[in-house]
This record gives sequence, structure tokens and C-alpha cells, in this order.
Amino acid sequence: MKDYLHLSGITRIFNPGKKNEVVALDNLDLTVREGEFVTLLGPSGCGKTTALRIIAGFDMPTGGDVFIDGVNVDGLTPDKRDTAMVFQNYALFPHLSVYENIAYGLRVKKKSRDIIRNDVAMACQVVNLAGMENRFPGSLSGGQQQRVALARTLVMKPKMILFDEPLSNLDLKLRIQTRSEIKRVQQLMGMTVLYVTHDQSEALSMSDRIMIMNHGKIIQTGTPEEIYNNPANAFAADFIGNANFISAVVEETDERWITVKLSNRIIIVEAGLPLEDFEEGEEVYLTIKPEAIVLSEEKTDFSGIIEEKSFLGPYTEYKIEFEDSFINVHQPNLGDHTRIHKPGERVFLRFNHNLFRIYKK
Repeated sequence: MKDYLHLSGITRIFNPGKKNEVVALDNLDLTVREGEFVTLLGPSGCGKTTALRIIAGFDMPTGGDVFIDGVNVDGLTPDKRDTAMVFQNYALFPHLSVYENIAYGLRVKKKSRDIIRNDVAMACQVVNLAGMENRFPGSLSGGQQQRVALARTLVMKPKMILFDEPLSNLDLKLRIQTRSEIKRVQQLMGMTVLYVTHDQSEALSMSDRIMIMNHGKIIQTGTPEEIYNNPANAFAADFIGNANFISAVVEETDERWITVKLSNRIIIVEAGLPLEDFEEGEEVYLTIKPEAIVLSEEKTDFSGIIEEKSFLGPYTEYKIEFEDSFINVHQPNLGDHTRIHKPGERVFLRFNHNLFRIYKK
């Protein structure tokens, strides 16, 4: 696949030189290949939407260049960039039917009646809106309104679609259904997609690649599996997997293994990624995901006191006092065969040592 979108050294500074100066994007580089689904994932205020607006042409960078399909588009208006943007707010016309909402852009471009009819029918078929053409937005569910917004974009036949948190207004069930629809349509039509979200489940389930952003920079890029299993730093570990952070002290290191002391017990951790230089006696973060800790019925080297219990359906989340801090443990719910522990109870902990990651403090 060839590169379709490339950002080179994009910087965006708001209120430059003033006390309230904000660096929204800091020398940002990114590339999206043709037909690829890439997600910018990060907390609010990290620069995701600013990057999207600059790509679309709604905002101008302070420095750097935007290339779309090999062409520098810095001087082009949004309508000349062959991109389309789907917003968090669907921006449907309430007084127009589904058909007229979808056809609106084609009418502005003065397409013939036959082309409009055919393209709208095809778009409705793709997003499963066939039969709803005469309904009005007020009579549609949130998920159906989002599909109208997507169909309105598809009929313009852009080579790239930019999504800005499009599912944040939907409830959980609709979000899951609609993200499946978006991914299905993207694969069906071979679209190039850059998707912005702060929801890690959206990013993991939809993306070919994920780019984690923080403070206007991309701190890690990889497949969902790479990002989830091997976060590049402590921020990525915390954001993508809600990892537990446990303080430990480095005892010994070599090229492959790092020996740390935790609660006067020795744990050997594979160096893995990221490759950092750790020194003997250095305090570090040992991270492990909640699902990689097991509540054991048998005595182990580690134990803690249950502080809180939350039943979440597929699993129960326990907040456990451990080593002068707290860790979260996810215990799968297997019906009546699952023992439910109570706050105040001491439990033994078994860690999957292969899933420990180690980071500098």
C-alpha cells in the first residue's frame, strides 16, 4: 500500500508569545497508508482534533506540511482536499428527510437527478438505511442518525474520511453496533480512515494501527496487539490497558532479564520493550494489567486486603490494598462457580510474571 496521508513537522501554537500560549501540536509526524484504518488515541487536550482539523483544512498549522496523495495541500481549501469529516455532532438538517440530508452535498455540486438518486440509494444500502429515506432525523435513533451522517459523507466519494469522536453521544450498546458498521463499510469500500477517539476499546477493536498521543506528540505507533501488549512507556501502559503500577527496586540487570525486589521477594522480569537502561538500586514501576492477576485460594508470596468490589457483568473488579498502594484485579465471572470476595477480606495474589512490564519512574 502506498502512503496516502503524510504530516511532516506539524506544529500548532495558539496565542503564540502570550501568557496563555498553548502548544497543541509539537513537530508532529504521521503517515496513513491507502486503505488503512488508523486511530489517533489519547486524552482530551492532547491535540487529536487539532490534527484532524489541519488535515481537513479547517485550521492552519503554525509550521510543517500536509501531504495528501503525494500533493502538498497547505494552500488548499477544505473542498479541494478530497477528504470528508464526520463530526461528533451529526449536523443533520432536522427539516430535511434522510434522503434529502444524504443528497444535500450532491445537490450543491449540481449533480443530475439520476446520479443523485443512484448514489443515495447505494449509500443507504451500504449503511443499512434502505427503507428509511422518507423519515426525518427527529424520528431516528442516535445510531441511525450517525449512519445518515456517514451516508452523507460516502455519497461524496472522498478518498479519505476523518472521524472526530463520532460515537461519543451514543450509549454503550449503540457504540458497539455503530463501530462495527463503520469498520464494515470501511473494509467494503476500501476507504482510507483517520479516526480520533479517547476510547481505548474503540481504538483496539477498529484499527489497523493505533497512534497514542500526549501533549501534541505521538508517543507510540503500532497494531492494537503491539500497543496493548507492549506499551512504550508508563503513560501508554496506563492509558491503553489501565495497568497497575507497583513500586519496586532493581536488583540486577542483563540484556534479557531484570531482577527486581518487591515486598522482600525477588521477581525476574523479561526486559522486553521498551529497552531502557536500568541501574542497580533504581526505583522503578512494575506494571501489570488487572486481568493478569489471579485471586488464589492457595497461599502465595503476595497478599492484599480487598478495599472495594464492583460487579461488572463479565468480570468482577476488585480494588486491593497492596504494598502501601492499591491495585485492581479483574476476576472472570463463571456463574455460580465463581467465588465472590468481600471488602475487608485478605486474599492471596498470583501474578503472571510473563506479563510484567518495567518502566522508569
